[in-house]
Amino acid sequence: MQMFECREIEEFGLKWLCFEGRIDAMTSDEIEKTLNDLMLAGERVIGVDFEKVNYISSAGLRVFIRAQKQLSRVGGEVVLTAASPNVLDIFKMSGFGKLFRIEKTRKEVGSAVGASSETPEIISADIRGIDIGYVKREGVQGSLRVFGDQRKLDEAAYTESDVVKIDSKEIAFGVGLGTLGDRYEHYRDLFGEAMIINRNFFFYPGVKNPAVDFMLCKEEPSAIEYKFLHGFGFNGTFKYILSFEGKEGFIELTHLVNAFLRLSQADLLGLVILGESKGVWGMHLKRVPIPENRPENGKPIFDRGNFSDWLNFPLEPTDISHVVACTGIAVRDKERASPNLQNVMAEEGRFHVHGGIFSKSPLSKKIAQFEDELDRVLTELEVYKVQHLLGKTRFSSGMAGIVELKG
Repeated sequence: MQMFECREIEEFGLKWLCFEGRIDAMTSDEIEKTLNDLMLAGERVIGVDFEKVNYISSAGLRVFIRAQKQLSRVGGEVVLTAASPNVLDIFKMSGFGKLFRIEKTRKEVGSAVGASSETPEIISADIRGIDIGYVKREGVQGSLRVFGDQRKLDEAAYTESDVVKIDSKEIAFGVGLGTLGDRYEHYRDLFGEAMIINRNFFFYPGVKNPAVDFMLCKEEPSAIEYKFLHGFGFNGTFKYILSFEGKEGFIELTHLVNAFLRLSQADLLGLVILGESKGVWGMHLKRVPIPENRPENGKPIFDRGNFSDWLNFPLEPTDISHVVACTGIAVRDKERASPNLQNVMAEEGRFHVHGGIFSKSPLSKKIAQFEDELDRVLTELEVYKVQHLLGKTRFSSGMAGIVELKG
């Protein structure tokens, strides 16, 4: 029986797979599983040491090609080193030199990919069963803006005069009941759960067969206006960037927000969360709350007789294993908050968060990659829904940015 060994080590700031023996059809499954586990754990640059590999077949090569394709989509790569002359010949024959970075030593790889550069100190904490690693920055205190009148929602009383126009340059993050369009008669029937996240706008229209529409502002923000009936937005820089993982297999959103409030001493927080779903509990409007759509029975839309016609409300969790990108605010003491702030807080808790449900994808847990990973999710992954997230929504792990806001 052939001898084969795979060791994982960490050196020059990279995870390394060090192989010994043959890499062929009989060992490729084990290698592929190891690579996939590293990618799912958030590794984006993976080093492979071939110093003790005596043979590699095309079946073995294919495993690394698949990993390279996956990592290239998220700005990562597989880097190869220490191949013997006969293995190098196989690389050249297979065209590997065009697909991979190949260096002589692990040290050269570390220098080539910049892995040895300084990284911020990560502080570890256990907050009520949640493993958190975080970096604390200087962070400029942000500002919160509340707009529109949420009290008109229950009576479906919004008209054209209630529309608030938000320039895309004004707000970096926010949630509310929003839409896109130039003329009221064209967009009045398309308001829905909306979020502004990193200046990108996503909304889920309150129509019979909705689909998420969005406007990306990846480069310099333009003069496009977002339309809202009510909502809030905030600006500021991240005071904390962190990773989180639940010790019991999942973390409810309520517990996660409470952990953030324990980590920061501020009374009001702006939140941006990237998480892997263990079950989303989200709700959204089925209709736009304008007079033309008022219930025929004359009762509020949240009345028991109208509730199911107006809101999609979960009876069980959905979208397990999907990537969820969320933004919103959390307040330390809801009772002491201003009336405007109390009006936008969810009744069941001290936070108000909207989330976009994106396609399934490996999600980095490396704090230094948070902003790049957020950009990747928003601009590259397919988005299916935008919903108001309830406190029972569950995550297995993820990353978050916290902006401390003026109360």
